[in-house]
Amino acid sequence: MKYESQKVAKLYFIAAIGLFVGQILFGLIMGAQYVMGDFLFPEIPFNVARMVHTNLLIVWLLFGFMGAAYYLVPEEAETELFAPWLAYLMFWIFLVAGAATILGYLLVPYATLAELTMNDILPTMGREFLEQPTITKLGIVVVALAFLFNIGMTILKGRKTVVNLVLLMGLTGLAVFFLFSFYNPTNLVMDKYYWWWVVHLWVEGVWELILGAILAFILIKTTGVDREVIEKWLYIIIAMTLITGIIGTGHHYYWIGAPEFWQWFGSIFSAMEPIPFFMMTVYAFNMVNKRRRNHPNKAAVLWALGTAVMAFLGAGVWGFLHTLAPVNYYTHGTQITAAHGHMAFYGAYVMIVLAMISYSMPLMRGREACNSARSQSMEMWSFWLMTISMVFITLFLTGAGILQVYLQRFSDNPMNFMVVQDKIALFYWLREITGFVFLIGLTLYIVSFFVGKNEPEATVELSK
Repeated sequence: MKYESQKVAKLYFIAAIGLFVGQILFGLIMGAQYVMGDFLFPEIPFNVARMVHTNLLIVWLLFGFMGAAYYLVPEEAETELFAPWLAYLMFWIFLVAGAATILGYLLVPYATLAELTMNDILPTMGREFLEQPTITKLGIVVVALAFLFNIGMTILKGRKTVVNLVLLMGLTGLAVFFLFSFYNPTNLVMDKYYWWWVVHLWVEGVWELILGAILAFILIKTTGVDREVIEKWLYIIIAMTLITGIIGTGHHYYWIGAPEFWQWFGSIFSAMEPIPFFMMTVYAFNMVNKRRRNHPNKAAVLWALGTAVMAFLGAGVWGFLHTLAPVNYYTHGTQITAAHGHMAFYGAYVMIVLAMISYSMPLMRGREACNSARSQSMEMWSFWLMTISMVFITLFLTGAGILQVYLQRFSDNPMNFMVVQDKIALFYWLREITGFVFLIGLTLYIVSFFVGKNEPEATVELSK
């Protein structure tokens, strides 16, 4: 680790992993409620479990992105972080605000929570993924502005590279598009139209820039490939991401009352969205094949390669499966959507945060390059357990979705929703089992950082 202020990232990563565990636990609770409707009711109703599950996903990924930025920007800029004290202050504000919000969901009825947080003054609550009370949203804005100021000033006073500028562009876009969460028009069509400016333009727009920058940083550090080569790939990937992702927002407008031309624009440009993910896969493997050094942190390289592959499968292939308007007419809002969402989030964003933690955490803990061989072996086991279980979760949800579409929407004698849910319960049980395997993999990932402390560390071998 080159700069002392990079240690700020450690707190953010620890919080991210802790919240990740919480997200998976609530996912398992939801999975059980799919097949046992009264499980933990009335203590944790399904709508509350789902709200906590999705909100924890967003918050822990934000902690992960912030930690990644605080680690890589000083190294890219070749200077200490502008204000480490501000990074620590914002960490505790964000953590306390997030924890208080989650406790509010669990302990207070949602309508009462809205009253207590004075949602009537500036109504922003009640929308999926954006359920946070208005005061929490305002807190997020404060944290985001302080974070961008800190990162921006660090880059301004230091070296400007493609990696940190692309990262800054993605983080700025993240903050700007979040402002649309405060716009809550009474017209339902307008509400949904602008709601996607947060949800879609985050995960299929600016977050992909963050993903690309972090992946480029890890590949530069672990492969020794010339920076110029990696940066050229990064330029092309982010260009394709923005072209397809921004106009591809239209694939959410098919059936909400927006103009009919969105069925064409949404279908065409959304069908092109797998291209940057495929390019990312080719790019990652190409850089590893051209590497000029055999970096000892093999686990971090595995996570980086896994990110590219799983992002292409989840966001690219499974996204394409139901993105065309004539297909989406039948699949919209079914378990096929859930299948796509699970693998896309895991592949594109969960894995890149875990890759960054895998690379940087040993260095922040005073090790030369990586954890011990025994620790890395355990971490690679965790990689395969989590990744394979996510593949099966996606396949089971896809099977459930195909059957749901046929029985509920396509057959000559369509069945009602609850009857169909009973018919596909087997897929839900299988999904729950694989969810427990995923939790075992996550547990191994955490434990891997605490084993083999006294074993000799490997050294970086440079090829001739």
